Amino acid sequence: MRIISNKKALFDYFIEERYEAGLVLEGWEVKALRARRGHIKEGYVVIRNGELFLIGSHISPLHTASTHLYADPVRTRKLLLKTSEIRKLIGKVEQRGYTLIPLNFYHKNRRVKCEIGLARGKKMHDKRETEKKRDWEREKAQLLKHTTR
Repeated sequence: MRIISNKKALFDYFIEERYEAGLVLEGWEVKALRARRGHIKEGYVVIRNGELFLIGSHISPLHTASTHLYADPVRTRKLLLKTSEIRKLIGKVEQRGYTLIPLNFYHKNRRVKCEIGLARGKKMHDKRETEKKRDWEREKAQLLKHTTR
């Protein structure tokens, strides 16, 4: 079940590969994500000391969160991947100029997972072309709908 999606990522980037990563979260963050109180639009993934960290994602604390606990909504969160996958990602990001972006958060076996994408940025003409294709597909579907009636 998808919790949060990064719709802007598909518009701004070509997604080459997708990976499933675990997240190191605090209790209030899990509760807030169950209530769908967060967004990952400005989020990105960095590599530090052979580990992956999610930066810039925002998880809003619930108003019922504990009063003696300071909840930082944009804190850096660690991503959990296998060592072989991390090595492969490090090679591609450093050598080929790819970037890592979060695509969505979802539940899997009572855990919150983050789908990250190995992405390459789109140029302005690529974005226009994507928009034209989307418009044509929509128009084509409407034409087919009217001709079958």
